Amino acid sequence: MDGFEDLEVWKKCRLLRIEISELLKKFPDEEKYRLIDQLKHCSRSVTANIAEGHGRFHYQDNLKFCRNARGSLNEVLDHLICACDEMIINTEQLKCLREKYNECFRLLNGYIAFLKKKGE
Repeated sequence: MDGFEDLEVWKKCRLLRIEISELLKKFPDEEKYRLIDQLKHCSRSVTANIAEGHGRFHYQDNLKFCRNARGSLNEVLDHLICACDEMIINTEQLKCLREKYNECFRLLNGYIAFLKKKGE
């Protein structure tokens, strides 16, 4: 079995995490313990859960962690919407990030479906 780093879903989620990390450097200082910490935590949680699930080697355990990753990915989107609502990022930035979110979400759902089928 290949490592989690070979999973396309992990690679795409990693790219989203890196982009968010770069974006956070431009957030105002007063958001350090608010949106910055929240977005760092949930964007890291997506890839961490995919990696942890992959290391479990049981389909049901892997599914649980992938579902957690999906929840964290949704949290990322919600915090990005908050950042747009607070005018920290603009609607064009949100649109671009939402497209990347959508790709990650699609890949993650596909991976979850694959694991479900394998576990049957």
